[in-house]
Amino acid sequence: MTMKKFINDPDDLVSELLSGFALAHADKIKLAGNNQVVRAKPKSRDKVALVTLGGSGHEPALSGYVGEGLLDISVPGEIFAAPGPPRLVEALRMADRPAGVLLIVLNHDGDVMSANMAMEMAEKEGLNVKQILTRDDISTGPRDKPEERRGLIGCLAVIKAAGAAAEQGASLDECCQIANRMERNMATLAVAVTSATHPSTGEAISEIPEKDMVIGMGQHGESGSAQTELATADKTAEIMLDMLIEDLSIQQGEDILLLINGVGSTTLMEQYIVLNSCKKILDSKKINMVRCTAGEFLTVQEMGGFQMFMARMDSELIKLWDAPCKCPCMAT
Repeated sequence: MTMKKFINDPDDLVSELLSGFALAHADKIKLAGNNQVVRAKPKSRDKVALVTLGGSGHEPALSGYVGEGLLDISVPGEIFAAPGPPRLVEALRMADRPAGVLLIVLNHDGDVMSANMAMEMAEKEGLNVKQILTRDDISTGPRDKPEERRGLIGCLAVIKAAGAAAEQGASLDECCQIANRMERNMATLAVAVTSATHPSTGEAISEIPEKDMVIGMGQHGESGSAQTELATADKTAEIMLDMLIEDLSIQQGEDILLLINGVGSTTLMEQYIVLNSCKKILDSKKINMVRCTAGEFLTVQEMGGFQMFMARMDSELIKLWDAPCKCPCMAT
């Protein structure tokens, strides 16, 4: 079935959504250069800047996380497509400062290609930039082959930890170390019950049988690792938690952060029920869920389902997760 969308000319979709986004959050962000999303009030240049890139159509990600304690610049591409290297280099030039720039990239082919080319150009220009890849999707590769893992909602935890550290005055090397520690200690698994559509056409990206769910489906409709009959919230939480715990080798008594990310059409009611199921299961396993949240942080249009994110936390990462932040889509 074709999805109905309130849009104008599909060719203007991204520019119009960014203009509306800037209008809605004018106190926090603005558009600069070639549709770069930047802070309305820039961070001091003696603090590390954070830059990211990614396709549009996943709102509030990624531009919704530009703000205090988080990103300095987001480079949005077309729908589900990475921006080209020239626009990313433009952003790196805008962010350039004595303290340096941390470029956070989700592990998708287009994003990585643009980032690698932009990094080569930045190096030739003498820009002080370091890059980190987020690779948290456990359905696409084993832990000892992180290059095979897609980047999902785990990018938010990396942005939050590194962004808080940068806001507190940490050096570029220190921000990289924190970002890498979070990235190494996190894992995500997605489940889908209905497909997304491409907003330019309204056509479904993939098909899922009415009574089934797909564990491991990617955020662009990529095939998952297991198709099975739709299960209850308790059973789905158990399946996914067991896989995440095994991947991270979480032991009794350890502290974790758990995040339920709704990907478009799954209601908050369902997300809260799943989160409650997770708490019961983790308690039974004597694993400490020291922080948790649920909501829509990175969506895939109206896809039905959610991403379950888990991270092993230490005292420093907990403090950074709790640190103040202020952006269009979250505040602490």
